[in-house]
Amino acid sequence: MLSRTAANLFWIGRNIERAETVARLLEVGARNALIPNIGGGFRNEWDAVLQAAGKAEAFKAKYDEPVQRNIESFLFFDQDNPASVASCVEAARENGRIVRTALTGQLWDALNTGYQEMRELKRTERSKLSLSDLTDWTKRHAALVRGAIEDTQLRNDGYDFLYLGFALERGDATARMLDVKYFTLLPEVGYVGSGIDNYQWSTLLRALSSNRSFNWAYGGEVSPGKIVDFLILNRKSPRAIITSAEEAMDHLDRLARGYGRSTEAQTRCRALVGELCELTVSDIFDEGLHEFLTRTINEVAALSDLIHGIYLSGDTR
Repeated sequence: MLSRTAANLFWIGRNIERAETVARLLEVGARNALIPNIGGGFRNEWDAVLQAAGKAEAFKAKYDEPVQRNIESFLFFDQDNPASVASCVEAARENGRIVRTALTGQLWDALNTGYQEMRELKRTERSKLSLSDLTDWTKRHAALVRGAIEDTQLRNDGYDFLYLGFALERGDATARMLDVKYFTLLPEVGYVGSGIDNYQWSTLLRALSSNRSFNWAYGGEVSPGKIVDFLILNRKSPRAIITSAEEAMDHLDRLARGYGRSTEAQTRCRALVGELCELTVSDIFDEGLHEFLTRTINEVAALSDLIHGIYLSGDTR
């Protein structure tokens, strides 16, 4: 497969997963903002969303203050923000247009329909669009694209590049969603273990559509340790970082078998999976949750750079 074709397939996966992640971050911010400010002090739910999305500086350069409406506009519709939902949906459709002959009709229809619906959303008065409508639409669109891939795409190297994009972006996304908790509670350490703390953990699970599966796995008792285990180390969790890393490794191994050679990307991904297999929740808290998540985000970025260099730009390492 030509590297430019592989790159467009890879970025279809990443852009669709990123659009869903940004929508889920907005949902976390909105739910946390509903908590009564009984302490009367500093509240930073929306600041936390910008920090976790890695867009705090870009937002500050364009908007005066981090109020909810401005952040919703910046993270959902803003064309100047390449990570906004609108930008990601449109980029995924453009990626698909470039490699149209590598996609089934159903997958192209899913990408193109989402693009056309986004154009309608942008033409609609903002007062007529609730945040929940926007986030629900984004999650449905992402599910339609993934369903079309799963049901209709040939299981060849193109399929592997699509799912490599999904897996890497999801691992990064889970780390960023967890980091919202760090940024939200950072100014008030006394809130740790409080009712507000527990509500925010539950909100995170709901935003990740993981509330029921968490209850099945842990019996319903919410605690930071159990949620960290579920979203980082539990292979049964579809959004766990270890699940995403193992899925990336599986697709890299399929590419290695198909192309008849292993690369540094397989080695790097196996090292990441190996480290996660050896970790415990205590190890993560000893290092510091924020420090661990930051390191993980950097690891995923380094692996993505390797994949880009080896498969997507013609490097022969």
